[in-house]
Amino acid sequence: MSIVKPILELIGSLGFLLYGMKLMSDGVQQSAGESLQRALSVLTGNRIISLLTGLVVTMIIQSSGATTVMVVTFVNAGLMTLSQSVGVILGANIGTTITAWIVAIFGFNFKISAFAIPLFGAGYFISIIRKGAYKNWAQAIMGFGMLFLGLSGLSDVFTPEQLGWLFKIHGDGVLAIFLGFLIGIVITALLHSSSAFSAIVITMAFNGLVNWEMAAAMTLGSNVGSTIDAVLAAMGTSADARRSALVHVMFNVFGTIIALCLFRPFLDLVMFVTPGRQNSNIAIRISMLHTVFKTISAIIFLPLQDFLVRLAKIVIKDDKQGASNVFKLEFNGLLTKDSVATHIIQAEKAIADMTDVVSDMFDKIQIGVTKRNASFIENYREQSVLAEDYVDQMHEQITHYLIKCDSLPVTEKQLNHISNMIQIVDELENMSDNCYATIMLIIRSIEKKMKFQTQDMERLLPYIELARQFLQFIRININKTLTPEKLELAAELENGIDAFRKDLKKVARKRLEGGADVKSELLYIDIVRTIEHIGDNCFSISETLTAG
Repeated sequence: MSIVKPILELIGSLGFLLYGMKLMSDGVQQSAGESLQRALSVLTGNRIISLLTGLVVTMIIQSSGATTVMVVTFVNAGLMTLSQSVGVILGANIGTTITAWIVAIFGFNFKISAFAIPLFGAGYFISIIRKGAYKNWAQAIMGFGMLFLGLSGLSDVFTPEQLGWLFKIHGDGVLAIFLGFLIGIVITALLHSSSAFSAIVITMAFNGLVNWEMAAAMTLGSNVGSTIDAVLAAMGTSADARRSALVHVMFNVFGTIIALCLFRPFLDLVMFVTPGRQNSNIAIRISMLHTVFKTISAIIFLPLQDFLVRLAKIVIKDDKQGASNVFKLEFNGLLTKDSVATHIIQAEKAIADMTDVVSDMFDKIQIGVTKRNASFIENYREQSVLAEDYVDQMHEQITHYLIKCDSLPVTEKQLNHISNMIQIVDELENMSDNCYATIMLIIRSIEKKMKFQTQDMERLLPYIELARQFLQFIRININKTLTPEKLELAAELENGIDAFRKDLKKVARKRLEGGADVKSELLYIDIVRTIEHIGDNCFSISETLTAG
């Protein structure tokens, strides 16, 4: 039992630590993560702003792995460029050091167990008393309590008396440092968290199980092991997304190699900037090492951003061309880093792209009505067939993607948003069907050499223009919540299209009564009807966006 009991206590304490960190990170992400992730997805090209954004986001959500996974996802979706991602990744690496400081400052200067359990209890009762209004923040507080409870357990079990026979690792030679470096890589990769491993190293060092040099080597190794999430997230993605993950790997690996080559001078620098220097608390010293390493690495590599991008492009070749008519939207769900908001933002980008494709299809209608000749058939028949097939693929894949999002732990607001997006995708697919049907009607009229009066075709143009304005309105507002004023504008456009349709159909019937060609007039009425259906689709989307 003297052997089994400490090991079981270690496993239990580690479980509290990891689950506490997950609760804390998930709680913050559910509360503020979506707005933070949206900030990431609309970054400018300024590398300093990118770095600061990555730093702040990571400090808040307590996970550089989660930030990096978001970055890879956004680059893959086209929401962020490869160059923009470099600054965010550098900032995320600095931001992740906040956890080590929390552990070092609070974990060993107070009796953790004295407030860990009350903190957990307070979080739980807040979630009940407020009837879920602050459920996510309450979850973060509970995670904070569990984090300290896990630290308390680790502090008790990582002692020479309990586990000294198993974990006591001292040495300052090259082999000892290399061993510590490898331990840092492996354990961090297994835990999927450099922050959790930092907490373990700080606890072991504070209790004398590892010396300063070994703790430093293990901390440096954890920086390489932490790249596992970016690598996993990049599998099966675009070339730029894989390059973004590679930049993350290169930053951590190159920085670590430099630190290892200058190991003694580097430790001297850390000692110099740490308050108390030789007499400083080793927990504070390890946190300082973590921060100094990340900050110096960022200072070195930020000016080399363009070089890192070029190097990544040399290593990872461009995607093969020729598959532009195939749409793919893959659901990349990392179990430890799943974020509903990240998936939703990616789906929104796909829906915006789908709207662009439908808008391009509609533009061909305007061309066909203006230039009804054989060249229209030659130039646009095949394009329209491919576009219609592409929209069908988008409809199927985006819907499937959103259904998978629905299976994640979503909030009620997110659930409604996902449901609305599924409806919008359905309407866009119906709109593409109507655009395709209209184009085919125009092509048939050309092939059958149907005759229309010039003024009759001219009457169609303002009608089509009104529908085009409505579609542009949808295109601009596709992922926004419409205000009542904007919905009123949408209703005016819809009513204008309906009034136009009635007038055009009335004129066509009069021509029929006057002996005009039946086939031509019926086809004309069909064109009027399908364009009116496009207006209906636009208005349905507007109503859904208002409910957003």
